[in-house]
Amino acid sequence: MNSISDRDSRYVWHPLTQHKLQPPSLPISRAKGALLFDEAGKSYIDGIASWYTCMYGHCHPFILEKVWAQMQQLDQVVFTGFTHEPAVALAEALIGILPFGQQKVFYSDNGSTAVEIGIKMALQYFANRGEKRPVLLAFENGFHGDTFGAMSVSGLSVYNGPFEDFFLQVERIPVPDENNIGELLSRLEKRLVRKDLAAFIYEPLVQGAAGMKMHSPAGLDQILALLRTHGVLTIADEVMTGFGKTGTFFASDQLQTKPDIVCLSKALTAGLLPMAATSCSEQIYQAFYSDDLVKGLFHGHTYTANPLACTAALAGISLLRSEETRIQMKRIEAEHHKFENEIKAHPMVATTRQCGVIFALDLNLPMERYGRLRDRLYTHFMDRGVFLRPLGNTIYILPPYCISESELQQVYASIQSVLETIQEL
Repeated sequence: MNSISDRDSRYVWHPLTQHKLQPPSLPISRAKGALLFDEAGKSYIDGIASWYTCMYGHCHPFILEKVWAQMQQLDQVVFTGFTHEPAVALAEALIGILPFGQQKVFYSDNGSTAVEIGIKMALQYFANRGEKRPVLLAFENGFHGDTFGAMSVSGLSVYNGPFEDFFLQVERIPVPDENNIGELLSRLEKRLVRKDLAAFIYEPLVQGAAGMKMHSPAGLDQILALLRTHGVLTIADEVMTGFGKTGTFFASDQLQTKPDIVCLSKALTAGLLPMAATSCSEQIYQAFYSDDLVKGLFHGHTYTANPLACTAALAGISLLRSEETRIQMKRIEAEHHKFENEIKAHPMVATTRQCGVIFALDLNLPMERYGRLRDRLYTHFMDRGVFLRPLGNTIYILPPYCISESELQQVYASIQSVLETIQEL
């Protein structure tokens, strides 16, 4: 019988992959805690929690137990005209931990659709009120997903190139820092006079796909406060940053001005099942609550509020709120800080940064985002039993909260070995 790799190469098309240039994909047979295992039994430390999803570890017994019990009761049901306890309980739980002002939860399937719905909420909000506001505002180099609305507000052309002629109207601003915030606010003041901006979408504190680029809460707060005085809606894309990664439940918790809309996915279900949620304020919901049928939000997905996914999310929130998880987060933050102090003066390190359990460094070396040297870095880590995905010359760590001390040290050691050998790769 042909191997999984042979069958995969014959039939499967992988994401973010130029198959003509890439080796066959590695079959993973099982996972547990912070570890992935291939068919030969070799283990790999999941240093990015499988794209920031499995934050409590793979195959967590508490989550599996809850979902198994739910499977015996209700697996799937249409969410138009029906409801169920897991969906209602999850909405209640989310409202209980989301930034102040969130009141309604709309479910979907993934991070891109969460953003898509947030954008549609914002644009239709003004349409329902009889206002013409067709323009969206976003940060430069942001990433919000791969559907058309999400691509429109994303600023990384490597993902968007062939589609840019079909995008929504979007204008971009740089992320704030202590040097540009004054000019940025002045520029926005002049731009807001036209009253055609519907919403500002942003990754709070950390731009993930841009290479874990970080900006201060103070500058972002000033932007949000200014936009609010002009009636522009704010959409916090917390798909990557949500559920504890920045040191608080949500990155928006570190801001004074809270968002009107929040987009969630990834760690929402602890990596067990696909799911997303878009929450909004009561004010936004009321613009859709009408005797006029067409003012409703006519957006839906077949697996909206799947009972199993809702149950996994509820179990994940229980773990998030636990004292054990809080201690794990603090331990990782402290270890990241120590590691940063050890390597930030290395001649091959250009910059380092940390926010919560997210740590990133930029190599003092030019590198293509998906070039050959980046691929050699990836192979270097995998050969040492560590799964990291460099973004060009940015190496970042975003581990599951359950990662052990020895596993974390192995991740650090693999990065240190890169710093000593990169000239030879």
